Amino acid sequence: MKREPLTPGASPGSTTNHDPETPGSRPGSVPPTPGSRRGRMLADSAVVEELPVWLEVNGEPAVTWMCTPDQLEELATGWLHGEGYIESLDDLVKLRPCAPDLGFWAEVKPERVAAVKGENRKRVLASGCGAVSTFLADPHQVAHAPARGEPPAAERLRALFKDLFGRGERYNETGGIHAAALTDDQRLLFHAEDIGRHNAVDKVVGAAVIARVPIAGRGLLVTGRISAELAYKAARAGLAWVATPSVPSTLAVTIARRTGIVLVGRAVSGTPHVHRPDA
Repeated sequence: MKREPLTPGASPGSTTNHDPETPGSRPGSVPPTPGSRRGRMLADSAVVEELPVWLEVNGEPAVTWMCTPDQLEELATGWLHGEGYIESLDDLVKLRPCAPDLGFWAEVKPERVAAVKGENRKRVLASGCGAVSTFLADPHQVAHAPARGEPPAAERLRALFKDLFGRGERYNETGGIHAAALTDDQRLLFHAEDIGRHNAVDKVVGAAVIARVPIAGRGLLVTGRISAELAYKAARAGLAWVATPSVPSTLAVTIARRTGIVLVGRAVSGTPHVHRPDA
């Protein structure tokens, strides 16, 4: 893939943390000091960044995100992967940022675009933050797949979420942000925050695609509910399981059961709710 320099604000993967020992931080940020007001989610000063970022695919408008404006290359790449435009970085011929504003032009292989259009997905108003519209296949037409693997034990899951929350710089500052992380069941491989939970997932998937790190068989941690769209993205990525401190939706459970994914709700509680695939 040919990747051109990004505009200011359209940060590359520098904020994506691929070091399991060192939490990522935003450029120019200062760690909280004892007794400071930072990290206390004070309502009188806490705000969350939100800006529109657009993407065109092979010359056609594809999507405009309302998102937190960092890790944008990862966001675009992960969205393309989740929608089926690319399977690997080799399918992404070029990703070029727009100089005047926050946006990207993507060039992908024509046969990939034809395959996406051939799925005849319906545009729906998704349940994600910002009530964005998206294309989603009928959950009952999703192909069956065998189970892809089991999540770690409840104690290990809680430890992974503790790490996820510990890396949440914006969450600790504002309390108004979602987070996601890819994991190999032992450590967090990639972590991202965004005002939209779907965007956070696209960012970590995109980071893995850009780094050419395998995604299939991995686990995904999310801080919000697991919607049908998230389950569909997880299925396309080949993930084995998705866990949340919240709960999945009924359509998410339907998609996961058909596609071999385990969903774990109430993952940080003493009694997680485990939804396993159909036999």
